[in-house]
Amino acid sequence: MSEDFEMIAIDEARALGEGLLLAAGYSEDHARTITDCVVHAQMDECHSHGLYRLISCLELIERGKVDPAATPVVEDRAPAIVRVDARQGVSLSAFEAGLPVLAEKARHCGLAALAINNCFHFSALWPEVERIADQGLVAIAVTVSHAWVAPAGGSRPVFGTNPFAFAWPRPGKHPFVFDFATSAIARGDIELHRRTQTPLPEGTAIDADGKPTTDPDKAVDGAMLTFGGHKGSALSAMIELLAGPLIGDLTSAESMAFDDGAKVTPFHGELIIALDPASFMGQAARDNLKRGETLFDAIEGQGARLPSARRYRARARNAKAGVMPVRRNVLDELRLRAAKHQNKTI
Repeated sequence: MSEDFEMIAIDEARALGEGLLLAAGYSEDHARTITDCVVHAQMDECHSHGLYRLISCLELIERGKVDPAATPVVEDRAPAIVRVDARQGVSLSAFEAGLPVLAEKARHCGLAALAINNCFHFSALWPEVERIADQGLVAIAVTVSHAWVAPAGGSRPVFGTNPFAFAWPRPGKHPFVFDFATSAIARGDIELHRRTQTPLPEGTAIDADGKPTTDPDKAVDGAMLTFGGHKGSALSAMIELLAGPLIGDLTSAESMAFDDGAKVTPFHGELIIALDPASFMGQAARDNLKRGETLFDAIEGQGARLPSARRYRARARNAKAGVMPVRRNVLDELRLRAAKHQNKTI
């Protein structure tokens, strides 16, 4: 393991996360759902969305943006639509409140949508779509962020990183899952490059003058780029519309305006769609899901890797060991915050 990383017991990481969040003022539900999410991401060695994200959740309180005790309100909008108002809380509790209704509606109607509004969303989308797929449903999720990303051919930020996630259930196996930003790099990865003062990959950002840069500090002052040029730009625009005007929530530019210089995690909405294979195919659902396995075998059979395979291997390895690697500078900051709080209470 690199000297930049330290192994921490999973139970210790969970206690550290919940302790910090409760001490900061989050309710038990928020502290539990946030910690569950970041610990699972860390077990998967998804460092940009693991324990590092606790820092942004703490900053939400420190800068007076989030309601740390907000209780989500579930609203049955239509036979296949459920809305959850997060009431300016963190999105994960809202997702947990809406998930049972979404799954029930998807099985009843064949497909259903969950709109989460008025939330601070700080995490990846794959934990959410994976949970839906674990119930035998196909899942799609999209959300916007802050306006950090320039459109193809442009030089000023318009889009967010605007991730898109998909999950396909695989009986007896982990779901097929992918989750990617429509930007060429995740915002969390840029922040990690800033912390370690390492250069960004080529083709991921421009500076304030619109010139290509690999300097993470200049990228923050300039703009990120979409992946795939005009194709990623078009997908990002689609996500702006689906997770913004369609569900009555903010675009990335509006989220940035709401932030008003606080520089905290985005405030916006999220659209999640669930589809029930049994409703589409009836008795043939099982056989058709097996046809999906033929596709996956054809991919892996030639040495290619399925998305999330690396995460699943890391999850199994770390769960067996009971410990997981975390960037040392992230742990140092979290432990310093915990020590400061402990000193205040003595």
